[in-house]
Amino acid sequence: MNQYLAITSRGLENLLAEELEQLGASSVKAVNAGVRFRADEKTLYTCCLWSRTASRFILVLSEFAVRDDMDLYLGATAINWPEYFSENKRIVVDFNGTNNEIRNSQYGALKVKDAIVDRFVKADLARPSIDREQPDLRIHMRLSREQGLLGIDMVGSGLHQRGYRTEAGAAPLRETNAAALVKKSGWTFDKPLLDPMCGSGTLLIEAAMMAAQVAPGLKRKRWGFESLRSFKREEWMEVHAEVTFKSKKGPAKCESRFFGFDNDSRVLETAKANARRAGVADLIQFELADAADLTKPEGFEEGVIICNPPYGERLGTTPGLIALYTQLGVQLKTQFKGSVASIYSGSDELLSCLRMRAESTYKLRNGALDCVMKTYQITARGEVTTSLEGRQAPVADVAPEFSNRLRKNMKKLEKWAKQQGIECYRLYDADLPEYNVAIDRYAEQIVIQEYAPPKTVPEEKARRRLLDVVRATIMVTGVNANNVVLKTREKQKGTSQYQKLGEAKRFMQVQEYGVELEVNLQDYLDTGLFLDHRYTRKMLGEKAKGKDFLNLFAYTGTATVHAAVGGAKSTTTIDMSKTYLAWAERNMKLNGKEGRQHQFIHADCLKWLSEDKGQYDLIFIDPPTFSNSKRMEDTFDVQRDHIKLMADLKRLLRPDGEIVFSNNKRHFKMDMEELDALGMKAQNITNRSIPMDFERNKHIHNCWIITHKEG
Repeated sequence: MNQYLAITSRGLENLLAEELEQLGASSVKAVNAGVRFRADEKTLYTCCLWSRTASRFILVLSEFAVRDDMDLYLGATAINWPEYFSENKRIVVDFNGTNNEIRNSQYGALKVKDAIVDRFVKADLARPSIDREQPDLRIHMRLSREQGLLGIDMVGSGLHQRGYRTEAGAAPLRETNAAALVKKSGWTFDKPLLDPMCGSGTLLIEAAMMAAQVAPGLKRKRWGFESLRSFKREEWMEVHAEVTFKSKKGPAKCESRFFGFDNDSRVLETAKANARRAGVADLIQFELADAADLTKPEGFEEGVIICNPPYGERLGTTPGLIALYTQLGVQLKTQFKGSVASIYSGSDELLSCLRMRAESTYKLRNGALDCVMKTYQITARGEVTTSLEGRQAPVADVAPEFSNRLRKNMKKLEKWAKQQGIECYRLYDADLPEYNVAIDRYAEQIVIQEYAPPKTVPEEKARRRLLDVVRATIMVTGVNANNVVLKTREKQKGTSQYQKLGEAKRFMQVQEYGVELEVNLQDYLDTGLFLDHRYTRKMLGEKAKGKDFLNLFAYTGTATVHAAVGGAKSTTTIDMSKTYLAWAERNMKLNGKEGRQHQFIHADCLKWLSEDKGQYDLIFIDPPTFSNSKRMEDTFDVQRDHIKLMADLKRLLRPDGEIVFSNNKRHFKMDMEELDALGMKAQNITNRSIPMDFERNKHIHNCWIITHKEG
């Protein structure tokens, strides 16, 4: 009997050990990401055909200490390789692991390959050829610290490649992992099995193959052990014939029922094709349906629900996923009482959105991701309400304090916003310390900005609160989850608040006091529209008629648009960013304001200001609190430098002109004495420049009107 190592995913070791014992293996022992066992050739062939959770079987040839590359070479050379295969076989070396001396797996593979080739040459035999694409044999080397294991792969390509899946969904689950999840779900052949988000059907197909006793390795065309000198063809043909006979008669007598649903018709067709290739198409009922509207199909009584819903950025936005898990939990509790649900996910936080208590937890990696499957006995009380979208939703037990505050704010602000003629406003701004977010409405879209939580709040707790906020916001506002954007936001310095997040260029148009403006809710930290300056923009529009208007640090030019729509004679818009200047031009075109009287200048605003010789009736300036941008010649601090700024602005301001000066520095103090010495005076209009949706935050900005002193 030979010594073998069965390789599997971490977390599957004990499951695989049980499986191998049932298949006749002896001396079975679970190890890290594998199982050690002994078997004769016939038992090994049986394991290769029937194992559902092993990815490879390695014939162990040697185990030896590996302190450096010389130890590795000598250990590999000590094996009489010509005894195992002939020189005309094509080989490749798979090297796994590193240690202090062998830090590169490719280098380790090269040393093993050299040792094998040299052993053939010393025996006066030809060198075996290396073929990475279609080798006859794969040599397996596993290195863990200073311990090496060297052997031959009995399989070839991984055993998860069953041969039935030629296409998969966006984030496919390995067949071996799918089989493990089915085994751990608590499902037995006498119960129906349902997958509400079946994708390419892997979970259901693996379960159906188990119930119908279809061997997972039966469709494989080539095996590594066929290239060994020790290959016993007659025994192999005997085992293969037995397995083929058993598998062919299996589906006909299978009485298990399987149901698969998905909302993607293309993926569903792939699932049906996969089931046909696996030989279990007649056992699975596939239908087009949305998991959010899941109902119990006919013939499904107290069965098992199993699924692997999306849980990463790859497959959807976080708000969308939160809504998906929340609604899935509702449907399970209202439609499937008495059943069992096993849900596999890479996010424990998303699983918490199901609002069910797990009976058991099973950890299983999916590639490099740590994932968990939780099994729930569904015994819901059936407490439901109706959401604003008409769907059933759980009673408002999610963050009730936050939900109540948001609902109260909405009632107050929605009527006000309609009267004002605005589509964009703040619904919530860290009203409650435990829920430290800002929530803004942009027409039918919602932006949730998370402020950095205090260091005293554990990361996991902060994350769960944030998920509760998203769930509650979707429920209270009734906005489609796909129209909710989530951002994590910390205090910014200088122009870092304009940091780009993506390249999707997802722009939309919104209205503000009859003006059309372009916003982007996802590609930047800020959206292109500072909501707290709404009253200031409106005031500028009212003051601008017949005047020459200057907008410095203009950002996306929203103030310029209001001035132009208000009848400004000319506008000059200055910003250091070409991106935002182009955005400003688009905003002007949206409102039909084009022509030579509207200038857009790409420049360092402070440098331009010190050199310009123009004259303006109305100037708006909203500089950063602090900036050390590489594109500016000097650093800028609004508290330290505001008088110098005013001196330059005075030169450009006509005798009857006005400067509207705003900034976001908390506790900013205007130097009234120095301003007086300049021959200018200031009026603080902060209180009337802060709109109702920001009235809780009196320090969101400060605003002044500055003019020449009379006489």
